[in-house]
Amino acid sequence: MKLIAIVVLVLVLLGGLIVFGTVKSTYNNLATEREAINAQWAQVDVALQRRADLIPNLVETVKGFAKHEETVFKDIADARSALLGARSPQEKIAANGRLDQTLGRLLLLQENYPQLKSNENFLRLQDELAGTENRIAVERRKYNEAVQRYNTDIALFPANVIAGMFNFQHNDAYFKTEPGARTVPKVQF
Repeated sequence: MKLIAIVVLVLVLLGGLIVFGTVKSTYNNLATEREAINAQWAQVDVALQRRADLIPNLVETVKGFAKHEETVFKDIADARSALLGARSPQEKIAANGRLDQTLGRLLLLQENYPQLKSNENFLRLQDELAGTENRIAVERRKYNEAVQRYNTDIALFPANVIAGMFNFQHNDAYFKTEPGARTVPKVQF
């Protein structure tokens, strides 16, 4: 009888250790993934900031050639301010979409000002902006992958139980293309 009690106690302790190990491992994994999302968002934010810093130089260069395009310049300034003032990822994603659209309108001005196309400063800034756009695309992809990995893991069993116990929430802040960004902006003079 005593031997059976010892075996049962050992099995209960062993089961408890297995459960504790699973909970600990899953919790640590989810916490690591949540922090990876934050770190990856910081990379997106750095790329967005770089683009926001390039835009005033680009606008000043274009202004020299297209002085009467004040609405485009104002829209860009407003969109840039919205991006710089945004705090949450959702706000920055929305502000970035607006900036994408207005920046597209600015770059289309070169079609109406041939001398702008040959301006060395404009070409250099346009190249820097293109490189920055590529960086943004890469960082957005990495960020979305981190969010997807986290969301998938908190949806799977037994992580979903542990996520619920420790308040790990589904992250809806995917960086998506805004519907308006899929169409070519129309510039009218």
